[in-house]
Amino acid sequence: MRLKAIFSNSGGILFSRIFGFIRDLTMASVLGANIYSDIFAVAFKLPNFFRRIFAEGAFSQSFMPSFIAARYKSIFTVRIIAILLGVIIALSLLVNLFAYQISAALAPGFDAKTLQLTAKFVAIQFWYLPLIFLVTYLGALLQYKEHFATTAFATTLLNIAMIIAMLLYKDATKIEIILALSYGVLVGGFLQLLLHIIVAKKFRLLKLFRYGVHNFKRKKEAVKEDTKRFINSFFPAIWGNSTLQVMSFLDTWLASFLIAGSISSLYYANRIFQLPLAFFAIALSIAIFPTVSKKIKAKEIDSALLEFKKGFWLLLYLLTASVLGGIIYSNEIIWLLFERGAFTRENTYIVANVLTMYMIGLIPYGLNKLFSLWLYANHEQAKAAKIATISLIVYAILALSLIKPLGAMGLALAGSLTGFMSFLLTLRHFGFDRIVEIVSFKEIIKFTFTSIIFTTFLVFIHIYWIHL
Repeated sequence: MRLKAIFSNSGGILFSRIFGFIRDLTMASVLGANIYSDIFAVAFKLPNFFRRIFAEGAFSQSFMPSFIAARYKSIFTVRIIAILLGVIIALSLLVNLFAYQISAALAPGFDAKTLQLTAKFVAIQFWYLPLIFLVTYLGALLQYKEHFATTAFATTLLNIAMIIAMLLYKDATKIEIILALSYGVLVGGFLQLLLHIIVAKKFRLLKLFRYGVHNFKRKKEAVKEDTKRFINSFFPAIWGNSTLQVMSFLDTWLASFLIAGSISSLYYANRIFQLPLAFFAIALSIAIFPTVSKKIKAKEIDSALLEFKKGFWLLLYLLTASVLGGIIYSNEIIWLLFERGAFTRENTYIVANVLTMYMIGLIPYGLNKLFSLWLYANHEQAKAAKIATISLIVYAILALSLIKPLGAMGLALAGSLTGFMSFLLTLRHFGFDRIVEIVSFKEIIKFTFTSIIFTTFLVFIHIYWIHL
C-alpha cells in the first residue's frame, strides 16, 4: 500500500479541514444558528455539492481508468475538458436565471422574502463550479502522476478566503456578511485554480494540454471511443457518488419545515462527520485508486486485492476509533468547536445529538468509499448508480418516518441507516468470495478485542472528565 501517498493526502485534507473548522467556528460566532446561517447553508449547498462530487468522486473515478486506457491521452483530455466545461458554463447560466426557483426547491419551507435573499447568494456562489471543475481536471492529471498533496491542501485556500471575508465584515449586517462570504467562495476557487496551474506546469502537464489543443482537429476522431467510454461511465458515476450529497439536499429540504436553526444544526454536525470520512476514507481511496486501476487493467487481480486488504483493515480501525470518540464525546466536541458568541449551550446539545446520529453511519459510508473503487476501476459505474438509486429511495422512506418523532436527529439517523444498506449492496457486487480473501477469523477477533479495550478507555476518561 502506498503509505506516502495516503499520508500526504491525509495531511493535506487534515490541514484543509482544520481551516474549515476555523471557518465554521468563525461563522458560528458571527452568524450563530438561526435563519441567517440557514440562508448561507442553503446557498453554499449547491457549489459544495458539486465540489464533493467532482473532487471526491465521479470525475476522477471515471476519468482515471479512461485516461489510462486512452492511446492519445493529450487529445482525450482536451476533448473531455471542452465538453464538460461547456456543459458546466451553460448550467451556471441557467442557475443564475432561475436562482429563485432553485432556492424554493432547496428550501420550500422558507417564506418569499427569505427565498429572495437566498436566490441572490445562490446565483453568486454557483460560479464556483466552473473554477472547481478546472481544479479537479488538473488534480486528476496530478493523481495520474501520483501527486496528491496539491489537491488535498488546495481547499485550505477556499477556507482562508471565507475566513478573511468574515473577519473583514464581522461588524456589518448579517446580509452583508453572507454577501462577503459568497464572494469569498469565488476568490477561494480562483486561488485553488491558480495553485493547480502552477503545480501542473512544474509536472509538465500544461505541455500535454498544449499538444492536445494543437493536434485536436487532426486526431479528434482517434479518441472517439475513449470519449464515449468516459461519457458512458461519467454520468452514472455522478449519480453513484452523490448518495450522501443528495441526502444532504433532502435533509435541507425537509429541515426547512422544522424550527429555525435545524438546517444549521445538520450543517454543523455534518461538518464533524465529514472530517474522519474525508481524512481517512476519501484520502485512502484517492491514494490507492490509480494503483488499483492500473493493476486491474494489467490483469493483476491478486495484487489489486492485496491493496484492498491493507486498506480495509487500516480504514476499519481508524473509522471505529472515530465513531467511538465522536459518540462518547459528542457534547464536548461541539462545545469546544462552536459554543461561543451567538452559538448557545442549547445549540450545543442539539447539534451534539444530531452528530451522534450521523456517527452511527460513519463505518459503512467510509468502507463503501473503498469497496466502490472496485466498481469504478472495472468501468461498472452503472452498478454504483443502481445502488445509489435504491439507497435514496430507502432514505426518503426512513427520513419521512423519523422526522416527526425525532426532528433533525431523525434525518441524520435515516442517513446512517441508509449507509449500512448501501454498503451491503456494494459488497454484493464486489463479491463475497473476494471478501473472504480480505477478512479472516483471526483478524476479526483481534479487531473485536482492540475495540473493546479502546471503548473502555474512552468511557473511563469521559467519566473522569465529567466528575472533575
